[in-house]
Amino acid sequence: MATFELTKEYLETLEAAISADNKQFLAAELEELFPADISSILYELDGANAHFLFSLLDTEKGAEVLSNIESDDRKKFIKEQFTVAEIAKYVNLFDSDDAVDLLNEESIEVREKVIAMLEDREHARFILDLLHYPEDVAGGLMQKELVKVNISQTVSECVEEIRAQAENVDKVYAVYVVDNEQKLKGIVSLKQIVLARKNSKIENIFEDDIVYVDTTQSGDEVAQIMQKYDLEAIPVVNSLGRLLGIITIDDVVDFITEKAEEDIQVMAGITGEAEEDDTVWQLAKSRIPWLVVGVIGSLLAATVISQFEDTLSKVAALAMFIPLMGSTGGNVGIQTSSLIVQSLAEKSGLSLGIWERLGKVLKVAMINGMVVGLIAGAFVMIEGQPEIFWVVCFSLVSVVLLSSFMGTVTPLLLDRLGVNPAIASGPFITTANDIIGITTYFLIAYYLLNL
Repeated sequence: MATFELTKEYLETLEAAISADNKQFLAAELEELFPADISSILYELDGANAHFLFSLLDTEKGAEVLSNIESDDRKKFIKEQFTVAEIAKYVNLFDSDDAVDLLNEESIEVREKVIAMLEDREHARFILDLLHYPEDVAGGLMQKELVKVNISQTVSECVEEIRAQAENVDKVYAVYVVDNEQKLKGIVSLKQIVLARKNSKIENIFEDDIVYVDTTQSGDEVAQIMQKYDLEAIPVVNSLGRLLGIITIDDVVDFITEKAEEDIQVMAGITGEAEEDDTVWQLAKSRIPWLVVGVIGSLLAATVISQFEDTLSKVAALAMFIPLMGSTGGNVGIQTSSLIVQSLAEKSGLSLGIWERLGKVLKVAMINGMVVGLIAGAFVMIEGQPEIFWVVCFSLVSVVLLSSFMGTVTPLLLDRLGVNPAIASGPFITTANDIIGITTYFLIAYYLLNL
């Protein structure tokens, strides 16, 4: 099937069919589309039309579509028209982790009513087990649906277990091996099961060298482990080593995407979760805090400049390079802090100690500072201001060194304090280094020019 592309013409065709109540045409169109494609269509329709189109889907496909809709949009979509009974109908078909995501979007009252109405009581128990985990740890990312066999079973018994359990599992990534106490012992691949004799014991063919995570490990750790070992799924155990569930690659990708979006907003100076379709007040409120920080920083920089009015009055040419010092400091700080934040996120460069890391950063800063200093110095000479040549050169080298130091230390310190280090790549570091750059510039000018 060719990749679906939602065009304006196709959307207008669907809207016309909805207006004409042409259910036969719409049902035929929806039959040919994947759930993810239908979700993208619903985003573009207004509430009434979206609900009309959704009502034409069978329950199973509707559940898949609901699981594909973004959290905030789904919450609004459900609130507009769904009854508790309808929510329960779709949750019955969700994997337990997706069901928990949806229920966490609802009020406690709705959540409890939906769980009480679920037909599959084992599914309801799975959901209740997962609800008490935070969404950003392994326990909150995992799903309870999996295929497991006892280590003492034969291959023939294992096949029967797979047939029985696989009915509730969309994808069988592997078969996990447990003992009588449900402790994870290892894994047996489907290939090994197919090739083994039916009377062979699982204990003789399973692999005990298995990678797993604990329920309390962070989502970041889970993502790093799955990336490192190239896993499509990873088992989750509790503190006693008992197998509780698995985390699949699609859930990890969703987690990474959400976290990346949060980091991008933090780096851009936006607090909370802001979306383009939020209200004007919500969008303004998310941006105000860091704008205020920026204004305060600029006022502090202006205060610094005012302290050197006499210096400026004696050498007016110094004013030409005030923007250069501020912007260079901010740019260098962002470059350095972004690399450190990336390193912290990927857990790379862990072999470098703090002093070794700082030494490397400062060597790079010295090279960069000398290059930009000489370029600016050449401009000074061209402009016929030789008396401030060394002021500009030394200032730029110093600004680059100090900003690199700040860009390295700030995210490391924030990470140590448990604060998102991405803040250090945003307005905070830019504002701080603007002030550092201007202050350094005027102090060097004051002493070199004997003013």
